[in-house]
Amino acid sequence: MKKSLLIIAAVLALAVFVLSLTSVRALLVASTLPDFPDWPAPQPTLAAGDSGEIYFPTTSPYDFEVILEDMGQARPTTGLGFLSYPESASAESPVPAMVILPGSGGISPGREHEYASWFNQQGIAAFVVEYYEPRGFDQSSNYMIRTSAVTEFDIIADAYSALKLLGSSPLIDDSRIGVIGFSYGGMAARLAMDERIRAGLAAELPPFALHIDVYGPCFQILNSPALTGGPLLTLRGTKDASNDLEACAQREQELRKLGSEVVAQVYEGAGHAWEVERQRFFSEDSPYLSGCEVVYDDQGRPLLNGDPLNDYSVDASLATRVASRFSSSLRFKDCVGYGYIVGRDEEVRERGFADIQSFLDMHWGNRSGAEASF
Repeated sequence: MKKSLLIIAAVLALAVFVLSLTSVRALLVASTLPDFPDWPAPQPTLAAGDSGEIYFPTTSPYDFEVILEDMGQARPTTGLGFLSYPESASAESPVPAMVILPGSGGISPGREHEYASWFNQQGIAAFVVEYYEPRGFDQSSNYMIRTSAVTEFDIIADAYSALKLLGSSPLIDDSRIGVIGFSYGGMAARLAMDERIRAGLAAELPPFALHIDVYGPCFQILNSPALTGGPLLTLRGTKDASNDLEACAQREQELRKLGSEVVAQVYEGAGHAWEVERQRFFSEDSPYLSGCEVVYDDQGRPLLNGDPLNDYSVDASLATRVASRFSSSLRFKDCVGYGYIVGRDEEVRERGFADIQSFLDMHWGNRSGAEASF
């Protein structure tokens, strides 16, 4: 009996050791990752009549390091977006445009497409980016796997690819293209202000004219030496634990010190995702970070408490990157909390639209065909 227990213990120890090997973890992850879809050839430019579902060329860099050091390692990807115009758009009178980046749950009823309609009513074209499906995931995919396999830097790559696409339309004023994101997408919209990112992804383009971060988490410090110059609007709620308001205020102040205008609105009592159709509730299982900050070095490598989070090189496979992201999550255990308010809040939703409209009026002035409210 004792010998059998020793054998079992040895086998378990060996299994733990084998699973701890990066190469083994990568093989296990590779077996779960979906293939990128075989879609129609992407279109690099827009004609005047193009709208609705648009396939466009983009990339999947996965890591900040790839954007800074070697975009040759980024996987070419066919992106997907949904383009709509205000009735006033014409080649004689081109309109501004907004790139819309969804949250980590994907395009949600009540939010992204509804914002696109609202922007159209404001005299602004809108392009809703779908960033999961181009990389093989859909709403039925496991949440942790898809958010580990599609990063904020993939979303930023899609945003800059959309900027290039929209700028080619004869109906759009390429000097007035902005970006708005929600939660995961809000974080991406704010991080896209880093001039190194624009240089790595779209050096030949003018930058986004403005940025709007709607409840994007603030635990990342890029240590940006310079910004693209566009102003930023942030919208957050005091009952949304996914936004550490102290950390967010620090990130916003860092952007101000680098010369960007930042308008920050914090709504008392507001939770997370106040635009979605699901009614407001306390989501007990929703995780958030508080007290941890990921700091990036000059090469774009993430550090936690001064130690590298990744154990791979810039040319690592996607499976290796995802496996490392999974395993590194254990190092955040002391600063992970659960539970915060999520869901529809009509009052906050209307305040958000009003603040966005004021921000747009400030920077883009009166727009042909714009309506006063949603």
